[in-house]
Amino acid sequence: MNEAVSTGAGAGGGPTSLAAALARGPLVLDGGLSNQLAAAGHDLSDDLWSARLLAERPDAVRAAHRAYYEAGADVVITASYQATFEGFARHGIDAVSTAELLRLSVTLAREAAALTGARRPLWVAASAGPYGAMLADGSEYRGGYGLSVADLERFHRPRLEVLADAAPDILALETVPDTDEARALLRAARGLGVPAWLSYSVSGTRTRAGQPLAEAFALAADADEVLAVGVNCCDPRDADAAVTLAARVTGKPVVVYPNSGETWDARTRSWQGPSRFTAAQVSRWREAGARLIGGCCRVGPEAIAEVAEKLRGPVGGADA
Repeated sequence: MNEAVSTGAGAGGGPTSLAAALARGPLVLDGGLSNQLAAAGHDLSDDLWSARLLAERPDAVRAAHRAYYEAGADVVITASYQATFEGFARHGIDAVSTAELLRLSVTLAREAAALTGARRPLWVAASAGPYGAMLADGSEYRGGYGLSVADLERFHRPRLEVLADAAPDILALETVPDTDEARALLRAARGLGVPAWLSYSVSGTRTRAGQPLAEAFALAADADEVLAVGVNCCDPRDADAAVTLAARVTGKPVVVYPNSGETWDARTRSWQGPSRFTAAQVSRWREAGARLIGGCCRVGPEAIAEVAEKLRGPVGGADA
């Protein structure tokens, strides 16, 4: 592995931690993993989504991560968003094998980083999606599953323990639709020895479940495990106000990676409407306090290359 590539939790390319890197300036996140896999011809139509390829085509997952690193991403997010013990069990995959696949998700991202030969530090964020992602019925965009915070904590903790054991640089607690699930995730992430970011899916200035974002962000303000707070999997137009609010409420670095602006139709399992994601928005987010900036669904390597150039100039220059 190239010596500048992160090799363990908090390593961040040698003695430089991810937290220290964020203190120096913004880092580029990757884009949507599923759209990159779909563009390569892989069928993601079942309820495991991209997580299915951890078992069936790990080489494809590795290649997708590599495409984003080579486009200029400093941090890639693993294919574990929809990888859960319960979800894999429905497909006949036992708990031992599921844990192996969760660890593999981190390994594949590490391997992709090594294959780039980049001379800049590269990091891995282990994705933990919301409970609704396991249900695969669109409820991750609604929240309010009828479960208690304790129930949700029991769901999330085993997966987070396995992911943390694989030594990612950070846990991505992402696409969180409501404050109950945020509380559960924050509890589940305690004591794992790996920092986390907490990222809500939002509509306007509220969570998808309708709670005010100021209250939602405040939950993480005093959480020592949380390195960054922000939003993802939302309309790019909703990110502007959210970034400013997250920075003001928490005083922490902000993470922001919205969708293209198209809308997911859970009934037809397809995206509808125009794309609104542009690299021009990146400067506003950075000025408002964003330090982890990228894209989510339908934002591909070309867009991430534009984000990287906006933040630090051409990729080749950043690697020099």
